[in-house]
Amino acid sequence: MSVDIEWSDYRLAFCREAEARGFQAIELASLNEGSLIAWERPGDGPRVYLSAGIHGDEPAGPLAVLELLREDFFTAPVAWSICPMLNPSGFAARRRENADGVDLNRDYLLRSTLEVAAHVKWLDAQPTPDLFISLHEDWESVGFYFYEINLGEEDPRRPQLILDAVSPWFSPEAGPEIDGHTPREAGWIYHAAEPDLPEGWPEAIFLAKKGCPVSFTFETPSHAPLAQRVAAHVAAVKAACTGLWGQVGQGGF
Repeated sequence: MSVDIEWSDYRLAFCREAEARGFQAIELASLNEGSLIAWERPGDGPRVYLSAGIHGDEPAGPLAVLELLREDFFTAPVAWSICPMLNPSGFAARRRENADGVDLNRDYLLRSTLEVAAHVKWLDAQPTPDLFISLHEDWESVGFYFYEINLGEEDPRRPQLILDAVSPWFSPEAGPEIDGHTPREAGWIYHAAEPDLPEGWPEAIFLAKKGCPVSFTFETPSHAPLAQRVAAHVAAVKAACTGLWGQVGQGGF
């Protein structure tokens, strides 16, 4: 699996797989590099929202979402919402920020960018999800780690399920500090529903403020082979969903 992934090729592949599985495309914004699109499929069960690609130099997340589609993970009765590529211009340029040099994942309070303003408008029109999962990468880490924001009762089984699922590819990131935060345990940062910087809201904080009860932000080490990073994200998403709803099936529910 190569990191030289063209945005247009990814977009066509995702569109083909999503439409074949009953997802509807919602255009959020038109950009020079192509449309910013959300994908929705209704269901009578819990609502799960999955996002990736907010940083254009982190390809493992978008590829993992595509792989989950191909594996028919997104099964009924879950109501799924997916934003597989939140930063088309950054992805096309293979850089973290968008075309204007803005880190989109710090713009969810001010909403100064076209991408985030359009994304928030769409999110505000949706029912608040029961679970939010965001896929990221970290060039400084050597292991896997994740952030958990939890507005309800803790379930310590969920973090262990996630770490166990990823263990064939990565050990938990260790140390007294991970990404500037003190971890609850190796690989697990239990984060308050407050931003690290007052005006620099990431997507996960916005969703917490909107009332999403549980969110996970997964981080794979970007120096590792891409295939391993993709596989780890796929496994982590499956484990998070299984752990939350306690139902194990072909698609994770």
